[in-house]
Amino acid sequence: MPTSDSSLQTLFNDFNHLRVLIVGDVMVDAYVWGRATRLSPEAPVPVVHVARTENRLGGAANVALNVQALGATPLLCAVVGTDAGGDQLLDLLHARGLPADGIVRSAARPTTVKQRILAHGQQLLRIDSEVETDLSAAESRQLLAAYDGLLARVDVVIFEDYDKGVLSEDVIIECIARARQRGIPTVVDPKKKNFLAYRHCTLFKPNLKELREGLKMEFGEPDTDRVGFEAAVARLRAVLTPEIVLVTLSEHGVFAQQEGVKTYLPAHLRTISDVSGAGDTVISIAALCVALGQSAAFTAALANLGGGLVCEQVGVLPVEKQRLLEEAVESGL
Repeated sequence: MPTSDSSLQTLFNDFNHLRVLIVGDVMVDAYVWGRATRLSPEAPVPVVHVARTENRLGGAANVALNVQALGATPLLCAVVGTDAGGDQLLDLLHARGLPADGIVRSAARPTTVKQRILAHGQQLLRIDSEVETDLSAAESRQLLAAYDGLLARVDVVIFEDYDKGVLSEDVIIECIARARQRGIPTVVDPKKKNFLAYRHCTLFKPNLKELREGLKMEFGEPDTDRVGFEAAVARLRAVLTPEIVLVTLSEHGVFAQQEGVKTYLPAHLRTISDVSGAGDTVISIAALCVALGQSAAFTAALANLGGGLVCEQVGVLPVEKQRLLEEAVESGL
């Protein structure tokens, strides 16, 4: 674990040499900003006069932006449609200098696009264009072929699951097995549907809600029901056998366990503006630390710090590497 300013600087410099494969659900986050000054005569809804629109990378692609912001090279592996949303996503990847050779296009399913209508500083409506069915057998074969083509070039794999169908149980099992064969660590940001499919991963990072839903266990907050919470973690470790469990606890900070060592870290006191995207930052930092062989305790501490930093910003934005380093030094990591 880094214990000095110079070793932290060395660690952050080492991020620049890493390649990270991110497999999962990519999407386009579309925004429409405008003014709402009257109600429609057709229905009791506001009429929004559009001022500007913007498309952004979302889902697993936002994790790629965080990995890139930390200095590493992200490689995306996902399935999108042969539609306008897919074209937009590829254009956004190109604009950010992100490679698209791991993106499979399918005429049988649309690209996930989440369009948000905003006026006067608040969201009025969100329109989701997507399907949540698993990939077909042919699409799964294409995805695994793309995955194989990238796997030999990377230092760590991130599974970014939004339950949109790209990561089926069979695909997950096959991807983890192929990574293990090459000695490449795997880091998981799970959702409910495939929660228990990620057996033998290196690091598993649910939040409290996902932990409860994925295990179908009820327990209180860790500060009031530590016995119940740790029983859930023990159950998770028994089923999935990950090397590291990292649980984000919202305002209560984070918990990490590696073998028998348990670490509770409180949240840093901050002015919270927007929690959107904090999980993407946490998993990105965790993946780079795992790739460099850092301990669970240090990994949790740095990821906790980074997740808090992005919550001070409005909107889904990647972590600022230099500021993260400065705060890590100040906090004595």
